[in-house]
Amino acid sequence: MSTTQSERLRGLLEPLVSAADLDLEEIELSRAGRRRVLRVVVDSEQGVDLDACAELSRVISDRLDESDAMGEGEYQLEVTSPGAERPLKEHRHYVRATGRLARFHLTAPEGGPGGELVARILDVDDEGLDLEVPGVKGRKPTSRRLAFGEIARARVELEFNRKDTDGIQEEEEA
Repeated sequence: MSTTQSERLRGLLEPLVSAADLDLEEIELSRAGRRRVLRVVVDSEQGVDLDACAELSRVISDRLDESDAMGEGEYQLEVTSPGAERPLKEHRHYVRATGRLARFHLTAPEGGPGGELVARILDVDDEGLDLEVPGVKGRKPTSRRLAFGEIARARVELEFNRKDTDGIQEEEEA
């Protein structure tokens, strides 16, 4: 998708998404055979349910039909949430992932390789994250501070049968 079309679509869709109390995370236009697929990824502090995606899809579809933003060709519209293993790119993503396990790909220090770290996000501030690194082979977890500048990329890890703070097991939604 060209930058101009991407900016035009973002300008058209962002007010609609904001009016639904959601954040516009990503717009992706790709090809599927002869048809184009417009994928709109939205999120919020409380997450996004199927009903919210369906309603927003109707609103976006109507607005796209009124405009010429998609041109004359056929396209399929998908409105979705980032998913359980969402990438963490912006400050608000880390805040929303507080309490979750994440995989961090670290930037390489001068002359050395970057590393990988799996840890639970405990707190987020403007400079970085406070993490709990799980203990290995019966060892206790350790605390670690990670600055945003040390993170090359990060993604939430899917957990099953995680024990919450009360010791009650919960299964996170996939």
